[in-house]
Amino acid sequence: MTIRLRVSTRAGQYIPQPTGYRAFMPARLPPQPAIELTGELPGLLSAADRALGRLDGSVLTLPNPDLFVFMYVRKEAVLSSQIEGTQSSLQDLLSAEAQLFDENLPRDVDEVVNYVRAMNHGLVRLPDLPVSVRLIHEIHAELMRGARGGRLQPGELRSTQNWIGPAGCTLTTATFVPPPHHAVPDALGDLEKFLHEDDTLPPLVKIALAHVQFETIHPFLDGNGRVGRLLTTFLLTERSVLHKPVLYLSHFFKQHRQAYYEHLQAVRDNGAWETWLAFFLRGVIEVAGEAAETARRILHLREQHRAAITEQLGRAAGNGHKVLESLFDRPIVSVHDVQKLIGTTYAAANSLVSKLVRLNVLNEMTGYARNRRFSYAPYIALFSDVGRSGEQATA
Repeated sequence: MTIRLRVSTRAGQYIPQPTGYRAFMPARLPPQPAIELTGELPGLLSAADRALGRLDGSVLTLPNPDLFVFMYVRKEAVLSSQIEGTQSSLQDLLSAEAQLFDENLPRDVDEVVNYVRAMNHGLVRLPDLPVSVRLIHEIHAELMRGARGGRLQPGELRSTQNWIGPAGCTLTTATFVPPPHHAVPDALGDLEKFLHEDDTLPPLVKIALAHVQFETIHPFLDGNGRVGRLLTTFLLTERSVLHKPVLYLSHFFKQHRQAYYEHLQAVRDNGAWETWLAFFLRGVIEVAGEAAETARRILHLREQHRAAITEQLGRAAGNGHKVLESLFDRPIVSVHDVQKLIGTTYAAANSLVSKLVRLNVLNEMTGYARNRRFSYAPYIALFSDVGRSGEQATA
């Protein structure tokens, strides 16, 4: 897919720099001329709103919506990190969080763990701190601390020029050069003002514009893509578009990675805001539908396993149900974890775990005779349509 339109300064312009390269200076939002919600856009916007409404309803019908959020945050962490080149899978992340030390775990799993921490930090802060430059600093610090790129000023705006392009490119051959570092604070300040202006733009339109603007400013030396995708989720939640943070566009962006980057660049070069908006709304529609279907499958899986436990575990059914409910929050457990949960002897807990294995609720995942771990494999599989297939991209 190649998007070619006339050169435009609608989104900003390239400014020659003293050392010979050109850096892009974004124009303030909203775009001028104003966004034209004509053609296919009204229909896409209406369809996206309906899809989000269905998703919200599907999630709120779950026995505990927060447990759905628990796994969806982790799926997003894996996908968003894979866009930046990590290899870790959802299973790798869950294993690391369960402190299952496996020499085969990818080294970059810590980056995905950091993403979960950054997401959770932002969600905790949102009730008291709106999406703002301050929150952006905080989540970047959580994202980058101790991981690859952690030496690159976690939580601090860049103090040098960065650029985007293929490996080995320079400032003069890069695909895109963001604004010079001295212009970043003002550009971010303008973005924050736009986010909180009282205007008539529909929330999804505003969020779509903000995503491009943040990626264009590229305010950090590393982690910009991941922070930008986090901000989209935070904005959806802050503006009550969704009651729970369960829409993550990384899956769509990863599937259409080349088109995603081309749309961002077409906005900068050609002012193609409407074309980007159509792409963004299609992503919302697709991903919201997938998430609603996952919520439906979770309900079905839970009822299926509850029925099997009731019918086949006899007097142990009560403890079996207790373990089952805990697995939606912690899908990898040991016998000691089960023992602590149900308050019995180790032998009784081990017996219950064995029964749950026979029911295909639990699956032993280590192959060890001791220190075994068991996963709620059917539940994890509902979110595990991603594997070790990360693709290199510029952060």
